[in-house]
Parts: sequence; C-alpha cells; structure tokens
Amino acid sequence: MKWAAGAVVAAAAIVAVIVANAPPPDTETPGGPPIPIAGVFAILEAENDAVRELWTREIVGAGQERGLVFDKDWRDPGVDAGPLPALFLRETAESLRRSHVPLYLFLGSDFPLNDANKFAGVQQTYFAEIKKTGEPQRFLDEDVNLHTAMFSDIAVAEPCVTCHNNDPESPKTDWKLGDVMGAVTWSYPNSEVTIQEALSMVGALRRGFREAYEEYLAEAAAFPNPPAVGEDWPSDGYYLPSADAFMREAELRTSAGTMRRLLELGRPGE
Repeated sequence: MKWAAGAVVAAAAIVAVIVANAPPPDTETPGGPPIPIAGVFAILEAENDAVRELWTREIVGAGQERGLVFDKDWRDPGVDAGPLPALFLRETAESLRRSHVPLYLFLGSDFPLNDANKFAGVQQTYFAEIKKTGEPQRFLDEDVNLHTAMFSDIAVAEPCVTCHNNDPESPKTDWKLGDVMGAVTWSYPNSEVTIQEALSMVGALRRGFREAYEEYLAEAAAFPNPPAVGEDWPSDGYYLPSADAFMREAELRTSAGTMRRLLELGRPGE
C-alpha cells in the first residue's frame, strides 16, 4: 500500500510539472502526431469529475456538517456562503474563458436552477440521447463551428440532490442519487491537437479549479466567523484547506489517470 501511495504521489508530481511547463497552443513547438480532440475531452472530463466530487463531498458535504453554508446566491452582498457544485464549475468555466486556451466548458440541464443553464437547439437533442443511452455524445456544433463532447452529469453525492429538491425555484424536486441531472459540455475549435496543446488544456483547467477555489477562500475570509485555512479539511473541524492543499489533493486524484490516457493517445496509430 505504501508503494502504491508513493507511485500516485510521484505520478501527480510528474504530471504537475509537465502541465505547468506546457507551452501555449500557439507556440511553435514540434508536437508529434496529432491526437483526436475527443480523447482530450475524455481526459478533461475525468479531471473535472474527480475535482467536482472532491468539492461536493469534502468541501460542501463535510462543510455543511461543520456549519459552513453553500448557496446559489453566494455572490450577493450579505450572503455568507460558498458556491454550490454547479456554480463551482461555472467559476472554473469563467477562468477558462479568460485564458489563452480556446477551450469552452458549460454545464447544462433540462431542469436547471438557472434558466441560463437550460439546453436548447442541437445540444438539447444530444442531451436527450445521453439520457436515453448514458453514452457521451460527440459532434460538430455547426452553430458555433466547435468540436463538442457532452458527458452525463450524475448526482453522485447527497448535497447535489438535496440542494435541487429543496430550492423553492427548482423546476424538479424529486431528484435521486444516480440520476442524470444534466451534462457537461466541452468545446474546442480543432478536431485534432498536439500533445503540447492537450497539456495546455489540462493546465488551463487546473488553473480554473484553483481560481474557483481561491474565489471561495476570499469569500470565506470575510465571513463573520471565518474558518481556519491551512492543511486541515472540514472533516477535521471548522477548517478549509488552503488552495495549495486543495489542488494537491485534486492532483493526487487525477494525475495517474491523466498520464495514462495521454500516453495512450500519444502512441502512434492510436
């Protein structure tokens, strides 16, 4: 077990260094054979799934038990709260939008709390297929000329269900664990990319996670009774991990899988 844990730590460290030093997509760097964007979307979605679960279980779920509050209006003056899981993803998407990487992230549903997240047009059609088959959908969105992949967003933790069921503005109040609540949509201009471009996308996503978490820490620092921030987590008491501690755990949960998938994509003929 100690060897396995050490291997995961080593993989996380290696991937973190590679990602941190990846050049921007427009850098003139030999990139090896092109890889399909669909494979990169799968990597990004795996990272997103892991970090969303980390946020939902270890920050929102455990934090609520310690007295921390999470609310859809967390940005409003006088609301001492943090973002719900869907809003944590929105903060991540906003960070991506500001980055140099033309990667777009959207969480949609047919029963969203916010009408801005309601699927329409061709995406509604593909989401209906996801609900029917459970399989990811990949297509060229001709409305915006972007290669797109949609992955089911499943209720994996109790806070996802209780939030939507208890919200007075929710259009659906009988959600259950395991339900497909929506879909995460990734879009990118090109059908193929280099390994360097793929690494830049992973790096931009991880910066998005960090910036989303740092926004929450800044909000929490202004609470009347701010939680202590450091190495401890809400499961330990009225604490929040620092941004470094949060990202360290996120990378431990994602890096081994990301490295394996990148190696598979980079093999000639795969």
